[in-house]
Amino acid sequence: MFSQNNSGAAAYQSIGAQSSIETADQHKLVEMLYTGAISRINLARSHMEMGNVSNKGKTISNVIAIVEELRRTLNMEEGGELAANLHDLYEYMKGRLLQANLKDDPEILDEVKGLLEKLLDGWRNIPEDVRRQFSA
Repeated sequence: MFSQNNSGAAAYQSIGAQSSIETADQHKLVEMLYTGAISRINLARSHMEMGNVSNKGKTISNVIAIVEELRRTLNMEEGGELAANLHDLYEYMKGRLLQANLKDDPEILDEVKGLLEKLLDGWRNIPEDVRRQFSA
């Protein structure tokens, strides 16, 4: 479902990750992207509530970049319907994040955060044997 490139590591590192990306496996990298996006949505919401327009916009842009990286790492050839559905969901999220920024709407941020949390929960619940099968 996800391609074997390591651009996810580069994207996460470029947005200020403090963990050791070099040694993380692909499953962990995707988890880090999800958690990074969620934490930045929380930060964007805080900026929105405080009326800090500049930081809100920058933070939402960071979230959009993370979601785009998640979309880019999909392996559309092998991922089948699941990869296609995730692709569409990521595109939807990016559009909603743009709307949240333009409309200054925290409810839209909450919507996207909820979607990311569901994906993260599902990702974390992938059995270890399945993880190994796809990382080989």
